[in-house]
Amino acid sequence: MTKYHIITYGCQMNKSDSERIAAQLERKGQKTIKDIKRADLVVINVCSVKQSAINRVDSKIKRIRKEQPKTRIALTGCILDKDKKKFEKLVDEIWPIADFKQKAQCSSVRHAFVPIMTGCNNFCSYCAVPYTRGREKSRKYSEIINEVKELTEKGHKEITLLGQNVNSYKSGKYDFPKLLKSVNDLNGKFKIYFMTSHPKDMSDDLIKVVANGKNISKKIHLPIQAGNNAILKKMNRQYTVGHYKNLIKKIRKLIPDVELSTDIIVGFPTETEKQFQNTIELVKEMKFKQIYVSAYSPRPGTAASKLEDDIPSGTKKKRKRIILDLI
Repeated sequence: MTKYHIITYGCQMNKSDSERIAAQLERKGQKTIKDIKRADLVVINVCSVKQSAINRVDSKIKRIRKEQPKTRIALTGCILDKDKKKFEKLVDEIWPIADFKQKAQCSSVRHAFVPIMTGCNNFCSYCAVPYTRGREKSRKYSEIINEVKELTEKGHKEITLLGQNVNSYKSGKYDFPKLLKSVNDLNGKFKIYFMTSHPKDMSDDLIKVVANGKNISKKIHLPIQAGNNAILKKMNRQYTVGHYKNLIKKIRKLIPDVELSTDIIVGFPTETEKQFQNTIELVKEMKFKQIYVSAYSPRPGTAASKLEDDIPSGTKKKRKRIILDLI
């Protein structure tokens, strides 16, 4: 019997993918193992959003090769073609993430992740997702509803609906607000979460569904990325700071007890101290419950990679600490 160990890098979508990979391996008679040094097969599920993540994966593979020369290594996840060519020389196999479509065997009895769509059409200038996962593709409404029913009947108390941009979900007559309401109306006592939302697609209908949904969590993750319009434009985020502020105002009006979290990238090319100060001011005004801060790192093939990475590493680290200290 083959013993395997999975290493997951990246977001909740990657964690969900790892559960689905594990489900397929288990169906083939393979057995998961916690101790990587006893594994016959190591599966590395990679996220390509940041160059730093790819660098960590590269180092991890080389370390496994050195310490466990007989262990097979398979790579999967979000992989750019350029990275794929490099990794082909380092690993035994590269698995297309699209091959793992079957239902997961959830690792947590309490919490389950349900992907509702994959891919992205937004092409934020710093992001590799459209190049690694392709354009947006939604799962069928009936598949999602049946999967959630099955999970809640098995006793799962928390369900997270996942997608690179859940707001863009569309299956026949069902958009994301209608899907979310349908999940909310299912029998059983459970809590519903969703991520990630894009500010340009956060509709009034969706806010109302969250406000009125008895099972829907009042925690909303809404990435702003930067508090300056010029930087947002260079990021190709397709909204302004003013739009974001008005959106938060609407949300807080209909959901007074909302807990907001966000993503911020510091040190994007050309970001001045004044522009960074705009981000600080926005963070203070928005009163986020949680902030996930990243220092910008260029990804080959993205639009932003053509810009000079002109912010020193030390400055990026300093700005990251400043934002984190605001929480």
